Amino acid sequence: MNKPLIIANWKCNPASLQEAKKLFNSVKKGIGRIKKAEVVICPPFIFIPSLKANGAQDSFWENEGPFTGEISPTMLKKSGVEYVILGHSERRKYLKETDEMINKKVKAVLSAGLKPVLCIAELTQLKKSLKGISEKVIIAYEPIFAIGTGKPCSIEKAGKMRKMINQKMVLYGGSVNSENAQDYIKKAGFQGLLVGSASLKADEFIKIVKKSAFS
Repeated sequence: MNKPLIIANWKCNPASLQEAKKLFNSVKKGIGRIKKAEVVICPPFIFIPSLKANGAQDSFWENEGPFTGEISPTMLKKSGVEYVILGHSERRKYLKETDEMINKKVKAVLSAGLKPVLCIAELTQLKKSLKGISEKVIIAYEPIFAIGTGKPCSIEKAGKMRKMINQKMVLYGGSVNSENAQDYIKKAGFQGLLVGSASLKADEFIKIVKKSAFS
């Protein structure tokens, strides 16, 4: 198996660039010698250039135009971004993103030469979001009940879902911590993790990366 992919989704955190730099540098220092895992940090858009982060939390489906507040795939590419989270359940819930909208985003991100990380909670979302797309896309399975609740999906149930997702690279997300990280990779068969709340705590995230690297 290739190196596990560990993605930190900072969501709408932290409040200042100073705090973002402190967190970023602490993580960078803590994982500096780890070669057996690939780590992606996805901070809010405003911090990407200063941190030289390699991940983003979203993208629009057009490269330019009259779309107030949107960030295009081309902008992300030119800012040094490599990975883009798309279709997160929070955007589906609060911003009313549909599978059709997410499908357009995935296509646009692929066209820009970026790597989309498509978040799904059920198989129907996977089918609709990848309609007309032949390329293999990184999938992040995030059961709704586990996101931000501290109640992770059981290893057995997550493993069954992994087997049903017909993609080469599948990550698990949802209340990931240093105690369960290794099991999702070693026992459930995931190729990495999408980490939310725990990624805002440098020491905990570093532990997650270390345990994933040596699973």
